[in-house]
Amino acid sequence: MTKQTKISFIKPAAPKSGVAVAFAAEGLGLGAMTAEFLKNMTGGLERAAAVAKFTGKKSSTLDLIAPAGLAVDRLIVVGLGKPEELGEQDWLKLGGTVMGALDSAKAADATVLAEIAGEGDLSAEALAAFAMGAKLRAYKFDTYKTKKADDDSGPSSLKLQIAVPDPRPVKKAWAAADGIADGVYLARDLVNEPPNALGPVEFADKAAALKKLGVEIEILGEKEMKKLKMAALLGVSQGATRPPRLVIMRWNGGKKNDAPLAFVGKGVVFDTGGISIKPAAGMEEMKGDMGGAAAVTGLMHALAARKAKANVVGVIGLVENMPDGNAQRPGDIVKAMSGTTIEILNTDAEGRLVLADAMWYTQDRFKPAFMIDLATLTGAVIVALGNHNAGLYSNNDDLADKLKSAAGETGEAVWRMPLSPDYDKLIDTPNADVKNTGGRWAGSITAAQFLQRFANDKPWAHLDIAGTAFGSPKNEINQGWASGYGVRLLDRLVSSFYEK
Repeated sequence: MTKQTKISFIKPAAPKSGVAVAFAAEGLGLGAMTAEFLKNMTGGLERAAAVAKFTGKKSSTLDLIAPAGLAVDRLIVVGLGKPEELGEQDWLKLGGTVMGALDSAKAADATVLAEIAGEGDLSAEALAAFAMGAKLRAYKFDTYKTKKADDDSGPSSLKLQIAVPDPRPVKKAWAAADGIADGVYLARDLVNEPPNALGPVEFADKAAALKKLGVEIEILGEKEMKKLKMAALLGVSQGATRPPRLVIMRWNGGKKNDAPLAFVGKGVVFDTGGISIKPAAGMEEMKGDMGGAAAVTGLMHALAARKAKANVVGVIGLVENMPDGNAQRPGDIVKAMSGTTIEILNTDAEGRLVLADAMWYTQDRFKPAFMIDLATLTGAVIVALGNHNAGLYSNNDDLADKLKSAAGETGEAVWRMPLSPDYDKLIDTPNADVKNTGGRWAGSITAAQFLQRFANDKPWAHLDIAGTAFGSPKNEINQGWASGYGVRLLDRLVSSFYEK
C-alpha cells in the first residue's frame, strides 16, 4: 500500500533528528533559516557541493549522510534554479522530487526548511503545491503483494514537517489541496484494481462511499436502464455475466437554482472488445478502460472534500464488454435513449455507446450549464498525441478555452482537435441514423463526432484520455501505472471559472 505520509506545517525550527531538507537557489543561495541551521556543518555546504558538482540547478539534489556538525541523520539539499522563475507546476514537481529522495533514503521523519534566499516568504499556494507533489509521489499500488522485496523494507510511514514562517494560511491552502490529492489517489486506485475485484457493482459501491463527504448518490440497475430505453449502453453489457450500473453523484455546493456542471465518465471495467475481440497481447491493460469513470469519481471526491461552492453532477456508466453467446454482434442495430438508431460495425467501439446513453440522460435530466465527458476512448488519439496530451474536442470555444487554461495551470495537458461536418459524414450509414465507427482514419475524431450527436447542442467537451489515464511516462509526481489524470484539471476548471 501507499506509504502513510503525514504532512504538517510548523513554525521555523532547526531539525534535530531524521532527514533535513533544504532549498538552494542556483549559485547555492540559501535562506536565513537554512544558513543558520548549516553554520555548524563541518566544512560547510560549499565544499560538499563542489565535490558533487552541485550548483543548485532546478530539481537537482545533494544527498549527504550523517553530515558532520549537524544533529540529523541526513541532509538533502534541493536545487531551485532561479527562484523568481518558479511557478505552480515547478513547486508541484519539486515536492515530488523531494519525496522521491526521501523514499530512496527510507526516511521515517523529515523536516523541510521551506524558504528562498532574498525572495521573501513562499506563498501558501506554492507550499500547498509542493506538499501535493510530495503526496502524489508517495502513492504506490501494491495491495495484492503478500511479500515485499528486500529493497522495499523501509518504514511504512513518513512524518513530513514543512517549516514556514506563518503556518496558518498554508494550512488552509493545504486542506483544499490535500482533498484534491485524495481524489487523485481514488482515481488511481480504481484504475489499478484488478478486473476480477472491480466489476460494475463493486465500482458503484466505491462511488457510493462518497456519501460520507456529503455527495448524493443514486445507482440505477439494469431494470431501471431498460425502462429508460438505454439500449446502447445495455447492448455493450449483454454479453457479460456481471450486471451494469449507472451511478449519479451530486454535489450541491452552489446556489439552489444554479444549473449544475456535468461530468460524464466511461466505465468499461474490462474490455475484451466483445465479438470483435482484441489481440491477446496487452489486453490486461483493458482493466483501465474505466479511466474516465475513475476520473469523474475522483473529481467528485475532490470537490466534496474541499467543499466546492458549485453544483456539480457526475454520471458514470459501468459495464463489462465480454464475448458471450449473448453478446452484441457486428451488424446489430440498437436504439439509444435519445431515439437515435446505431449500427454496430465493431463491438470494440463500445465506449461511445455507453457514453451516448449516459450523456443523453445527463443533459435531459439535469439541464447542465455544460457537459464534459472523459473516456479512454481510442487508440487513435495515442497515435496522434502520444502519452503527453489528452485529445480535446468541443462544440463550444469558451468551454474549450477554459479547459486549456486549467490544463496550463495544472500540467494535465490537452490538445484541441477538430470537429467538422466533413468528419461527421464518415459515420453516416444507409442502415441506421449513425454507425459506431468511421473506419481507420481520423478514428479519435469520428468517435468525438459520434458523441457530439448525443450532446443535444449543450455546451460540451470530450476528453479522450486513452494516452494519459494509464501507461503514460513516469514523472516527478507519479511513478505508477495509473495517473489519476483529469481530477486536478477539472477541479481547477471548476475553481477558476465556476465557483462563486
